[in-house]
Amino acid sequence: METITYNDIQNLIQQLPNSKLPVAYRLLIELAEKDFDFESPQLNSMLLSLEERHKMLAKQAELMKIYYDQTSDERQEWQGGDFFDEYQTR
Repeated sequence: METITYNDIQNLIQQLPNSKLPVAYRLLIELAEKDFDFESPQLNSMLLSLEERHKMLAKQAELMKIYYDQTSDERQEWQGGDFFDEYQTR
């Protein structure tokens, strides 16, 4: 990943509309005050380029499609059928 400078962040903040400044400010305060686990999967994925994130999400989506295809019969069994409230018939 490329090195990001304070100047890069200042330039980005100057592009924000005034309505988004409070959100950016709160985020920056939170980042400055808290210790973060910089080895978290969430942070690591946020640090990827947009293209790399798209590839990762496409791969995950394909794995989920395979999983849902494999379990479709089981899912149809418990999701299918008529809606029926047994308590209303008593």
